[in-house]
Amino acid sequence: MAEERLPHRLVLEERKRLTMTAVSEVISFEEDGVVLKTALGTVVIQGRGLKLRTLTPDSAQMEVEGTITAIAYEEPRERRGWARRLLG
Repeated sequence: MAEERLPHRLVLEERKRLTMTAVSEVISFEEDGVVLKTALGTVVIQGRGLKLRTLTPDSAQMEVEGTITAIAYEEPRERRGWARRLLG
């Protein structure tokens, strides 16, 4: 049976409140940066005075407040064998 994926949504309000869905893991949370694992890859949020307001595991939703200065998605790294790296 195929795994059902929640829809990923990101809403940023006035650079002060970020709501995101399809969050599967909070990798790290600091006052100046957050790293999350989502249905579409790893998301890095940078800012100042960041606070976790809501984390709802059932709906995989989270809300962060503070001053948000950057949001970036990291591309998944391709896993390659050592022979392929040498020859490729």
